[in-house]
Amino acid sequence: MTALDPGLVDALGADLRSAGYTVDSVADLLGAEADAALGRGVWWPALRATHAAPPERQRLAVLVRLFLLGSDETHDQVEAALPSTPLRALIDGGVLAGTGGTVCAVLDIRPHSDGVRDFLVVSDQDAALRSGPLQRDHVLGIGGASMSLARAVIRTPVDRALDLGTGCGIQALHLDAHCAEVVATDTNARALALASATARLNGMSWDLRHGSLFEPVAGERFDLIVSNPPFVVGPGARDYTYRDSGLAGDALCRNLIEQIRDHLAPGGTAHLMANWIVRSGGDWRGRVHGWLAGTGLHAWVVQRELADPISYVSLWLADAGETSAQTAQRGGEWLDWFAEQNIDGVGMGVISLRAPRGGETPEQVLEEITGADELVTGTEVDAFFARRAYLRDTSDDALLAARLSTAPVFLEEQSLPGPDGWQQVGAAVRRPGGPGAVVGVDDVMTALLAGCRGEVPLGTLIELLATHHGVDTGALAQAALPEVREAIGRGILYQAD
Repeated sequence: MTALDPGLVDALGADLRSAGYTVDSVADLLGAEADAALGRGVWWPALRATHAAPPERQRLAVLVRLFLLGSDETHDQVEAALPSTPLRALIDGGVLAGTGGTVCAVLDIRPHSDGVRDFLVVSDQDAALRSGPLQRDHVLGIGGASMSLARAVIRTPVDRALDLGTGCGIQALHLDAHCAEVVATDTNARALALASATARLNGMSWDLRHGSLFEPVAGERFDLIVSNPPFVVGPGARDYTYRDSGLAGDALCRNLIEQIRDHLAPGGTAHLMANWIVRSGGDWRGRVHGWLAGTGLHAWVVQRELADPISYVSLWLADAGETSAQTAQRGGEWLDWFAEQNIDGVGMGVISLRAPRGGETPEQVLEEITGADELVTGTEVDAFFARRAYLRDTSDDALLAARLSTAPVFLEEQSLPGPDGWQQVGAAVRRPGGPGAVVGVDDVMTALLAGCRGEVPLGTLIELLATHHGVDTGALAQAALPEVREAIGRGILYQAD
């Protein structure tokens, strides 16, 4: 597919904007319940709401049916909804397809928002809105993985950013606000054409390049790299370019990790969505740590989900729009390959990497965090790396001299009934919303955290506690400092000044 005609894209964008085609306007048109249902993939309440729209909102209603709901619309309806964009040009350009006196959308053109700005995103319509299996070069739209990645990216302004495997351009769209230069690559020429349309619709300009992995940016370095690659774990087929890399197993993710250091500027950061194999009796951490071992990069790897083979294969087969017979055959072959490879499951998560500025030893933390309220956000990732740097640079003596404060936290106690009533068996302090932001505590640590108000040095607090409990101050400090460091690492304690 060649890039859409710039004049056609400009006219289409002007019509969509004049019709009020935004996230908020569409939600208002549909109503809260129908809009929420559409977000869950239930489309018919939204269709019903568009047909009940008042005359002054018919333009918007037609656009929602056409581009979001996969409905056939008459020529007159589409021409009224897009008055500046010739219908024939939309058909010839591959935006719409004509079927007699009606047309349907080939492309999904979707309003999107980052909470501050409104955007338009161009992709292919998914299998739920069209008959038959997807095309091999299908361009995926905004999905759960892409939004998880966008949420995890640090938004500090930088000079150069790379969106590796851009697809419809959703990551580049978010990068544009805080990156002076955005380079976006993909192996799929159709994806680059639609990403180009996404950029133009939003008044942006990206350096779009065709090629695999880091080939299009050989010898170049970036301050920020993001990637939502075709990471699906399978036998190495290339049925659909948006999910299949052509490499067996999790080799694509391993290759990305092993090569990324050569393209990060000192102090640069990378964020990747990834999947990894979990074999019977194995620990996923060991596998992913093996990818990281020779990189020299700081890393925070968070496994958000662990899927069994049937659930994993079913998830990816559901998107393809294939017949029941095709799905059964492909699924059976896929599960056979999992069994041959002794794969018990697939881990799914986000990997954040940072290139050291100096010669410090890389720290690589791998953990499982699955709580729905423990989201990996750019703010949390940035704070994680900052806390690790603070701990590396702060000696025990300096820490004892520091005035620490306790973040807003909850003390959670676990008790069991016994002969004398409830007996406490454990306690933990948790920072709400922080991914993995919890530490176990005993009575002494609980008291120490309560005393950390940024007023007196940590060493003084430990001395007061030692006197109160009748123990040696040095011994208590030696026992408490590892726990204090853990609490700092989890964002539960921080240096007040």
